[in-house]
Amino acid sequence: MLEIRALSKSFGGVKATDNVSLDFADGSLTAVIGPNGAGKSTFFNLITGALRPDAGQILLNGVDMAGKAPPEIVRHGIGRAFQVASIFPSLTVEETMLAAVGADQRRAGVMRRRFPLVETRDRAEHAMELLGLAGKRNRTAATLSHGDQKLLDIALALVLEPKVLLLDEPTAGMGTEERWRMIDKVRELWEKQKITVVFIEHDMDIVFKIAPAIVVLCYGRILATGTPEAIRRNEAVIEAYLGSDDHAGAVA
Repeated sequence: MLEIRALSKSFGGVKATDNVSLDFADGSLTAVIGPNGAGKSTFFNLITGALRPDAGQILLNGVDMAGKAPPEIVRHGIGRAFQVASIFPSLTVEETMLAAVGADQRRAGVMRRRFPLVETRDRAEHAMELLGLAGKRNRTAATLSHGDQKLLDIALALVLEPKVLLLDEPTAGMGTEERWRMIDKVRELWEKQKITVVFIEHDMDIVFKIAPAIVVLCYGRILATGTPEAIRRNEAVIEAYLGSDDHAGAVA
């Protein structure tokens, strides 16, 4: 269980995150939406330790992550994939995955060896299979398509075996067909791994189709939370973000 309690962060006189409290149940899938400047990325940055909160708690199974360094937060079980894929362009897909697992094992005190341990290869293989990258294991990251680079970034987070996976705009910069392939892969990953997934997304068709729960942020505060049906009919959300187009009649 990831519990956010009265989380706050200001930059000068601007409250980017303003007394936010939320619960993300084990194995849940939640979309975080809102207009530009709503505080979505700041919210993720606070959870992952990229920013230190001014106040509040970030509890993962009862342990407060607030103010901890990012590597320690990763070790406790919170992973993140970024809006712009964070990869090693000169390494192959397989080399990238083996390097990530090897680094994690060294942090955990596993003896470094000249050749990867069987466990190392198994973890790397599992992540590549889940994200559909096993057939591209010998491709260098720089030669992958934009969508596959994003999948590799997710695989890098997944291979560290997180309890909570944060995805920052996983479909950003993609065409329509590629966006749907990506989000289908995210849903498949969530269903197979049974981990808690929280994702930021601007495409409302995607959000309403796959997210059982939605959080709407606006000016750093929670504007609404609920099911797609409740959110698409929420007058405050329509006024602040969705507008009066056909979202109210969108198919779940």
